[in-house]
Amino acid sequence: MKLLIVGGGGFRVPQVIEVLAAARAGSGLYPGLVVDEVCLYDVDQMRLDAMAAVIASLDYPQAPRIAASTDLREAARGADFVFSAMRQGGTCGRVTDELVALDEGVLGQETVGAGGYAYAFRTVPVAMELARVLREVAPEAWVINFTNPAGIITQAMRQVLGERVVGICDTPIGLVRRATTAVGGDAARVSQVGEGTGVDFDYVGLNHLGWLRSLEVGGADRLPALLADDAALDHMEETRTIGADWIRALGMLPNEYLFYYYLNRESVARIRSEAQTRGQFLHQQQADFYQQVTDHPDQAGQLWTQAHDEREATYMAESREASERAGRRAEDIAGGGYQQVALDLMTAIATGTPARMILDVGNSDAHRRDGQGLLLPQLREDAVVELPCVVDADGVHPQRVAPLTGAEAGLVTMVKGCEELVIEAALHGDETLAWRALASHPLVDSVNVARRVLDGYIERNPLVAKTFGH
Repeated sequence: MKLLIVGGGGFRVPQVIEVLAAARAGSGLYPGLVVDEVCLYDVDQMRLDAMAAVIASLDYPQAPRIAASTDLREAARGADFVFSAMRQGGTCGRVTDELVALDEGVLGQETVGAGGYAYAFRTVPVAMELARVLREVAPEAWVINFTNPAGIITQAMRQVLGERVVGICDTPIGLVRRATTAVGGDAARVSQVGEGTGVDFDYVGLNHLGWLRSLEVGGADRLPALLADDAALDHMEETRTIGADWIRALGMLPNEYLFYYYLNRESVARIRSEAQTRGQFLHQQQADFYQQVTDHPDQAGQLWTQAHDEREATYMAESREASERAGRRAEDIAGGGYQQVALDLMTAIATGTPARMILDVGNSDAHRRDGQGLLLPQLREDAVVELPCVVDADGVHPQRVAPLTGAEAGLVTMVKGCEELVIEAALHGDETLAWRALASHPLVDSVNVARRVLDGYIERNPLVAKTFGH
């Protein structure tokens, strides 16, 4: 079995290789998953060479055969699974996304609002080219997308590849697992399918915009008790960043990225007060890391481990008070990351062992199987939504959830409408649609600001300018 990693010079690759090596040895989380070859594709030869040095230095026993290429067609040929983790424009592009928005007093986070849309404007055309190449040389491959903004990129690629593109994020299932642990349940049962698992849940929304609305453990909904218990809530990172009072007012647990919606003014002020943005931190860290590995390939594994630990400890630091920034609690990072979600999905399809996950799928995917209508009737049938799914050898099966109502329905509908404008703007190079997308987003408070932000992205990022014919 062949796995293609698009963005194969990326920082997370060694974590995937480590797990696959353990699986080939019959140990670890995925003893039934046997991958013979991993092909790393990237447009940056230096980064590919650095990752090859890290993998060689870490020396995982029984690792699959590793190949590397800057030729997409050659790399993709014969792939059974594709992990799409590209970063079009690199961390330098992320810095521009942040700063252009912040200069106008608008959030520039890489997946939420203006910053996420700038990322999408330059990434959608490249993601579509990837989809077309895969349709030609690996039409049966499953594409597991964690290229951000994941909901937008997944929805765009599905225009070419349909249901074989699935978007992933580690945040929702991590939220469910931590909540299950907080109420005394077994987090390992969250992903189990069938009668007697003892855990059930209702989660709904879009990528980086969703809510856990019920959590049944032992046949009873334990979410109300969790929300009423200060000590239990303290185990939830969302509570410590968003605030217990507001979470109780909602009566549900929000995805951690809703910090940027519920505390937008505070988040922008906090980011602007910092010495550097998250993108600037990562840009410097990664530049140093890749250069150090190039200069000292014999130390590549040690250098990667040090950089990885620092990166994990500082994730979403702007959402935490200064007193909590020295490092994240172990319970906050116990979800396993994107790579675990990708491997869970890959394993369920490849081995046929069913698993329950939260994934980005099509709004009409369930209707095609059961004929009962759209998952979220407020949205278009081609909209990509994020909710529980059962995955097995026959593919991904979205599960129906309770109706989305009230303010949450309004927010999801508004943001999804903006995302669809982003896709059309990027596909057709239409600046007017891009302006409308930015101006209509709930975190952008003026159409004039939106126009200046768009102009700033076009002026300062050549890849965004290229999308719009400049």
